[in-house]
Amino acid sequence: MKTSPLKKILFVVVVIGLLISVLMLTKYWDKSNHYDGIASGNGRLETTQVDITAKYGGRLTHIYVKEGDMVEKGQLLAKLDTRELEARYKVALAGVEQAKENRNYAQAVVSQKEIDLKHKENDFLRSKALFESKSIALVMFEDDETEYQRAQAALMAAKAQVTSYEAAISAAKAQAESIEVQLQESKLYSPVKGRVLYRLVEEGEMIGSGGNALVVLDLIDTYMTIFLPTSQVGLIDIGSDARIVLDALPNTPIPSKVSFISPEAQFTPKEIETATEREKLMFRVKVKIAPELLLGHLHKIKSGLPGIAYVRLNETMPWPDSLRMRDRNGSRP
Repeated sequence: MKTSPLKKILFVVVVIGLLISVLMLTKYWDKSNHYDGIASGNGRLETTQVDITAKYGGRLTHIYVKEGDMVEKGQLLAKLDTRELEARYKVALAGVEQAKENRNYAQAVVSQKEIDLKHKENDFLRSKALFESKSIALVMFEDDETEYQRAQAALMAAKAQVTSYEAAISAAKAQAESIEVQLQESKLYSPVKGRVLYRLVEEGEMIGSGGNALVVLDLIDTYMTIFLPTSQVGLIDIGSDARIVLDALPNTPIPSKVSFISPEAQFTPKEIETATEREKLMFRVKVKIAPELLLGHLHKIKSGLPGIAYVRLNETMPWPDSLRMRDRNGSRP
């Protein structure tokens, strides 16, 4: 029985398809299969995003940066309209000065009352001595005693007035300081050294309390997230040595450290009954690039680049030659 030409052609097409599939799988197969004692996973470079948020609402009068601009830590990025706050601040400062003047006047009254009390005390003591020697009548002694008591009460009232004005000064200062804080919070500064990712509002637009004005990438906090099985996660720790190899730089391993290991497994049922099922547990692991290395290459950092992160399971085991760091001459030690 002869085989028809159509069947031969179909057979050849199937064989070619299988060969192509094998080549594709070989090309894209996880490179960690070539390294014993090293865990690896595919991922993309990520950088921590920092929201630049307005604590108080208002109108944005100035935005000093554009998307893509590099910014320094503490750099002024945007400013809200503060004219009303500045007017309230002047009123609050005037209130502080007025309270101080009132306190000074009350202190002068206290000094006057102290002098008056001293005179009344002397009159009272003299009347007491004369009354005891029967030189004056009881009614005169009682009059001087009453005046002395009145002078004591007047001094106490004057001192209470000073205390009241002291409290008024504290309240006025607190109000001024509160407005001063609002003035400071009306200027939005970058808390990190990095790059502006998004500019969410424009000059002249209103922004609500807690609204985001910009998003800045904290380039020093650049990392790759991968997922590793239980058998490998149990052999690594926070701080374990790692390497990141980007697809764009396949011959340049980047020194890194494990900075996070998830306490909960991913992509698994909530209840695991058998050892076989437990072996399928995958844990999220964050591999962070060494900050000292990033400082010299901030302009080159691009989040989203795909690559592979490698984590050494045994710290005493040397890195394979292809994952070793290069020296200044380009050779591997």
